[in-house]
Amino acid sequence: MNVEECIQEGLLLQVKPDKAKARRSLDSAKHKLERAKGLFQKKFFEEATVAAYTSMFHAARALLFKDGHKERSHYALCIYVKERYGTKIEMKYIHELNTLRMQRHDIMYGLEERPEIMEIETESAISVATGFLGAVKKLL
Repeated sequence: MNVEECIQEGLLLQVKPDKAKARRSLDSAKHKLERAKGLFQKKFFEEATVAAYTSMFHAARALLFKDGHKERSHYALCIYVKERYGTKIEMKYIHELNTLRMQRHDIMYGLEERPEIMEIETESAISVATGFLGAVKKLL
């Protein structure tokens, strides 16, 4: 699936570019990253991982708002960032955005038994979210 197909399927909506919403979304990303760090300190690794992903999600949304799009799907958000920003943001961040998206989904909705989220995985998620936020800030 690509961005145009996401638009046709209603997974991405075209809206008026909105710098104010982009800034607010970036503020949310910063807040969620700080929340992830606090949860990590308290050893709530699953919750910290979800907060790290949520930080990345809001940072990515800032790009969409800036460009005149709104997401209706976390998956479509990942497609958009990869397609439109794959040459401007390190690919490792884009891959991790999608990986953390799936991990967050499993944490939030999964019914199957899954391995416990370990400290090192959460620490990595927070590090990636920090780098992604920095990359998005430079683009805004």
